[in-house]
Amino acid sequence: MPFDAVLCDVDNVIRFYDPSRLYALERAAGLAEGTTMKIAFAPERDLPLLLGRIDGREWVGLIAEGLLGLVPEPTTWELGRALLESPFHANEDVVDLLRRAGTRVPLVLVSNATLTLEDDLATLGLSDLADHVVNSARIGIVKPDPRIYHHAAALADVRPDRCLFVDDTEENLTAAAALGMSPVHFREPADLERALQPLFDRDRPVRVR
Repeated sequence: MPFDAVLCDVDNVIRFYDPSRLYALERAAGLAEGTTMKIAFAPERDLPLLLGRIDGREWVGLIAEGLLGLVPEPTTWELGRALLESPFHANEDVVDLLRRAGTRVPLVLVSNATLTLEDDLATLGLSDLADHVVNSARIGIVKPDPRIYHHAAALADVRPDRCLFVDDTEENLTAAAALGMSPVHFREPADLERALQPLFDRDRPVRVR
């Protein structure tokens, strides 16, 4: 086998957000779609959130500050809250593939996320999906810092070079590859299915989790 554990990102791999309400509010305010996200995901605003140093309400405040001068102040807060409260869903094809993989090798979710990630996974019915969840906001380390990869591999009890690493972001994949992991650039479920096929093709015993 080319790998003995699967490390997988959450957002834009398993979980997907619906920004339609936010985009509608931006259009109504005379802003280009995506303006709020561009401001919100600037490192000086989203890094404290992903490191667990601020919560969602404080993040909305930073977004509102960044939008001042573009729209009236009440609208800045409305846009920030709309982003924070964007509905999300899980891709069931991805979930099914990961559940199959998890019956054969350890599965660890590795996410640059907020302090609500664990509750969000519960809302999606995915609390039992993985053996472990490595949340940047809980451990204070974000991808692509090598320490978060080593931490995830240690939880899986395998060497980094025996890990399959799935992510949608190039810099995170590059960092994983530098540690000897097998990187999988996720764009659609078929990418994940191809990467996991060697695992499914082998007569590997089902794990008791």
